[in-house]
Amino acid sequence: MWAQAEIELRPRPRGFHLITDEVVRGLGELERVGVGVLHLHILHTSASLALNENASADVRADLESWFNEAVREDAPYWRHTLEGRDDMPAHVKAVLIGPSLTVPVAAGSLRLGTWQGVYLCEHRDRGGPRRLVLTLNGE
Repeated sequence: MWAQAEIELRPRPRGFHLITDEVVRGLGELERVGVGVLHLHILHTSASLALNENASADVRADLESWFNEAVREDAPYWRHTLEGRDDMPAHVKAVLIGPSLTVPVAAGSLRLGTWQGVYLCEHRDRGGPRRLVLTLNGE
């Protein structure tokens, strides 16, 4: 079986946000799959997707702090600055983390580890709504 859906996530502030439940709700066919894979792809260049800690909000805050320090907005070498100070650093962060995830599916659920969740990594101060394409393959 193949299924595909596009979902729109509400706007969020800069940071790392758990979106696992929204992803699961976005693809009703998921519950019919005994074994398979779900591919998630974000249709933007200044946000990314990741898998990480789903319990402690401190992990998400620490990741945001680290990325803001590692990819500074005030770097003197940025040329792409017309869309704001946060735009070019957002592109770099999105390249580092990536636009896609592939997650196993088992018995109608995402086969995540106990402490894993799907993150929307929003790298802009006001990125707006974000769209994801969810592609499910399984039986």
